[in-house]
Amino acid sequence: MKPHLTRLELRRLQPGQQLTSGGIHFERLANGDGRFTVNIMVDRVRIHRVVGLESEGVTLTQAECLIERLRTEARASRLSLPKGRKVALGFSMAADDYLKRLEASQGRNMGKKRLHIARHLKPFFADKSLSKIEKFDLQRYAKQRRENDAVPGTINREFATLLHLYKRAVEWGWLVKVPFEIPRQKEENRRMVYLTSEQISALLSAAKADRRWEIYPFTLIALHTAMRLNEILSIRRADIDLTRRIIHIPQAKAGARDQPITVELADYLRGVLAMDAADQTWLFPANSASGHTVEIVQAFQRVVTAAGLNPREVTRHTLRHTAITHLVQSGVDLPTVQRISGHKTLAMVARYSHQNGEHIQAAMEQLQNRITQELHRPQKSLTGT
Repeated sequence: MKPHLTRLELRRLQPGQQLTSGGIHFERLANGDGRFTVNIMVDRVRIHRVVGLESEGVTLTQAECLIERLRTEARASRLSLPKGRKVALGFSMAADDYLKRLEASQGRNMGKKRLHIARHLKPFFADKSLSKIEKFDLQRYAKQRRENDAVPGTINREFATLLHLYKRAVEWGWLVKVPFEIPRQKEENRRMVYLTSEQISALLSAAKADRRWEIYPFTLIALHTAMRLNEILSIRRADIDLTRRIIHIPQAKAGARDQPITVELADYLRGVLAMDAADQTWLFPANSASGHTVEIVQAFQRVVTAAGLNPREVTRHTLRHTAITHLVQSGVDLPTVQRISGHKTLAMVARYSHQNGEHIQAAMEQLQNRITQELHRPQKSLTGT
């Protein structure tokens, strides 16, 4: 018969021996010290925690008190659940349901949300109760992501997905309130990278030669429109109007808009559409939940490298920066740039006017020429003589 976990039995254990009872596990270590851990199921979620060592003052009573506290907190959480819920909802299950509901209601930026949840949020938070995740957990998440070389901006975008999930959870009655504040990561105000004409040519050549067919049209569309990644990958054939030279974007970041396109891009898309099956819905079809391609990270990095560029500096968003920067440097007025880029405010577009000094210097030269002309122009006498 297995002995009960009592103080007497614990004292009798020899190094290497261990006992488990009532969710408490005790192990006598090789140095004679003893280590307490607890392993219990609470509201369908397994909780495994190291309580501590005997040499640190940890006792059997403290381990028993920890189990009671965890169960008491679970009971308190059940009392504060929204009406109709009996068991706290785990993060993984909530995330899956969240994506299904957004998909059904044609939520925006679904590709990014699915990516954030599948690759990072679900693996980290797993089945932890949705109501038990707090700011400290988010700080640990940010620390782990930084250790994996994620930049602050990337972490902030993942937190944006997390916060959106929680706001919807409150709206749908899963939670009473959002239980934390987002620990926003400080982002460096770094100079935006954009491509020169020569680099654009090299990138397009590399994209055309790549084994993945989507990468060339994606790159061409981005450079000719300044559209965002998700906007491009989710283009429907029916939303392309070659006569008016526009692509309708029903779920853009700042609201639905008609995206102007260049003559060259219109000619290219005319050829692509002619080769596609007439009943094809998406410009970039794929065997995915959405029906279209949602990510091209590896292919784009491969193309950037083949073009002789640095994949750590040149990202997919660099194409958008490039298109907008070249518009500004060409002398296009900022309101028109805003109309093309789809930015919410003019202030967001104004950032691009400071990315390179060439067009600014050209403007200053024009000012200088005007002033110089005025200085050398014969002056009229104030007396009229």
